[in-house]
Amino acid sequence: MIGWLIVICEIGFWVFILAGLFTRYILKQKRIGAVLLWCSPLVDLVLIIATIVDLKNGADATFVHGLAAYYIGISIAFGHRMIQWADERFSYKFSNGPKPKQKPKYGLEKATAERQGWYRHLLAWGIGNVLLLLIIIMVGDKGSTVQLYEIMKIWLVVLIIDFLISFSYTVFPKK
Repeated sequence: MIGWLIVICEIGFWVFILAGLFTRYILKQKRIGAVLLWCSPLVDLVLIIATIVDLKNGADATFVHGLAAYYIGISIAFGHRMIQWADERFSYKFSNGPKPKQKPKYGLEKATAERQGWYRHLLAWGIGNVLLLLIIIMVGDKGSTVQLYEIMKIWLVVLIIDFLISFSYTVFPKK
């Protein structure tokens, strides 16, 4: 159930974003567009509540439950940037806004962008871990939540790999 809810929440997130941008730039209703954009975090709230309820009702924690917590961390850490990315493109395409900047491809700018991406990943990882620990405490059954600790270990490995890749651009800049 939670796996499907993650998919639905991801779709819901983008539906709110696209509806907000459509309303802002096509219908020229900036205030309503802003409200729709601000509704996208509600999707995350639904997901975390459903995850906690599912575990409180006796479900054993799975990879998908952990993914729900990290999804929220990613949404918080990267959500504003994703919305800004979409907003710039909508503005350019439908409202004669400035042309969006391209991602840097070389040198110091590329290295800085990669490090900033890793810092956001670190923030997402931290938020996800805090949520997982809170879920573990709220559920109160170590036996049914042991899988969440394993997910923390897996995500730590992913974070370390991302660190090595992201900071390699600082040590070995792309020319």
